[in-house]
Amino acid sequence: MQELLERQKGFHRTILIVDDEFIEREMLGAMLQDLYEVIYAENGAVALDLIRKEKMRLSLVILDLHMPELDGYSLLKIIRADSELRRIPVIVLTSEKEAEVTSLQLGAADFITKPYDVPDVIRARVRHSIELAEDSIIIHETERDELTGLFNKEFFFQYGKRLDQQNDQLPMDALVFDINRFHIINELYGKAFGNSILKEIGTRVHEIVSRTGGLACRLSNNCFGIYLPHVEYLHEKLPQYITGLSGSLGDCKISIRMGIYSDDGSGLDMEQRFDRAALTCQKLRNSYTTCFAFYNAELHSKELYSERLLEDMDKALAEGQFRVFYQPKYCICDGTPRLVSAEALTRWHHPEYGAIGPDVFIPLFENNGLIQKLDRYVWNYAAAQIRQWKTEYGVDIPVSVNVSRVDAFNPMLGKILSEITSRNGLENEKLLLEITESAYTDDSRQIIDTVIRLREQGYKIEMDDFGSGYSSLNMLTSLPIDALKLDMHFIRNICGNKKDCRLVGIMIEIARLLNVPVIAEGVETKEQMELLKELGCDIIQGYYFSKPLSAEDFSALIRTEIGV
Repeated sequence: MQELLERQKGFHRTILIVDDEFIEREMLGAMLQDLYEVIYAENGAVALDLIRKEKMRLSLVILDLHMPELDGYSLLKIIRADSELRRIPVIVLTSEKEAEVTSLQLGAADFITKPYDVPDVIRARVRHSIELAEDSIIIHETERDELTGLFNKEFFFQYGKRLDQQNDQLPMDALVFDINRFHIINELYGKAFGNSILKEIGTRVHEIVSRTGGLACRLSNNCFGIYLPHVEYLHEKLPQYITGLSGSLGDCKISIRMGIYSDDGSGLDMEQRFDRAALTCQKLRNSYTTCFAFYNAELHSKELYSERLLEDMDKALAEGQFRVFYQPKYCICDGTPRLVSAEALTRWHHPEYGAIGPDVFIPLFENNGLIQKLDRYVWNYAAAQIRQWKTEYGVDIPVSVNVSRVDAFNPMLGKILSEITSRNGLENEKLLLEITESAYTDDSRQIIDTVIRLREQGYKIEMDDFGSGYSSLNMLTSLPIDALKLDMHFIRNICGNKKDCRLVGIMIEIARLLNVPVIAEGVETKEQMELLKELGCDIIQGYYFSKPLSAEDFSALIRTEIGV
């Protein structure tokens, strides 16, 4: 049936028959030429030239062992030693049992016994050898990354798990590394050059595992994994590995960062080890002092803690575990400071972990996109509280709420905010929107477009953490903002550090140029407040006036302010 299908397809594979006996060549060719395209060579030297010339279309070589000039043994060795030729299967022609064993040891796929007595058996052996070779090529291609020649991720883990089982859980170390700022290399030199770097890295990784044993793969674009037998004092060998992987390629110098999970006898499976190595590598993303780090239990505990917080977020929102506090803002332009607004701040009272600071959960939620849920929660609470104060005391106390850069990319942001203010009967300007300076500088055009639309709806925009995002002066003149809020790090040393004091003065002058008020947060002492007032600051926020207050305590503050 297979022979019939091949005839019907009109698909002919090419076979080279190498034999110095003319009649032997012709007899064998006659048995195969109805199924294959057959070419001939009368000795090993002629055959080698043909093989090199026709290597891309040859499906099989049938090789006599005893020939002049270049015998079959020698030709077989040459074929098997050549990385491009060794994919071509070789069947040897022999009548000697001892020669059969030797040729198989040298890499022959099969043998055909002389004299040729059963054509169907010969055809079956030829077809079987070709099919095995083609299957092997397909498997090899699918298990390897095309660019680097290393294993692909799927095969890497399948193979590694099998080796672990076969070697009775031999201690193994997992190494994960990637190339620092690889996207910049692509942008500066082009993708073709970037690919050449990845290919060279693949070669260097292969050299390492060839010397040390183990497996290697390309995990993702510029991320690689190495699975090595565990050795003591691995930290002493790592600089050698890293030096071998890093270095210069032409005018481009590359550097890597590497995370390592060193086998500690805990019995983790292969994927768990690489998860931990990858986590360690990721933690080095913003490190400029070290290029490698070992996974440790403390890092694992932090990761589990973070995962637990992420899992608990929805439940925390539903149960009101997040509590909104309000820190007063005072205008100091006149003789007596007066309450003008507040900032909404969030605290998490976890039933198991207790009080969790925003410096812990805010970055976590920002990195995972969950910050939008928390922001909406705070926006709703703040809007309802503004309305309640208006109803109870007849005063408007605008409240600043954070708008993360994730929120700013939401095309429905304006509608979401307006639904909240409308539901609470508020003018949009009563809900002040804080957007960090770094958000403007990270993606200025899109953020600016968003802010323009929000201001058109009547919202007031405060640039938060001004002085930390490195805005250009040219950029500042085009930013649509209604207030500048100074980064609190500048305020801490304002009284004792002339440079900080001068910087704050310059920033206030910039605000005057832009015709917007200046808000200083983190003010804790009378000296800081008086100096800021002297420099021309408009609004003060910080512990000097008040810590963040619960809604009830802030209500009491309002009553004091209005004399109720």
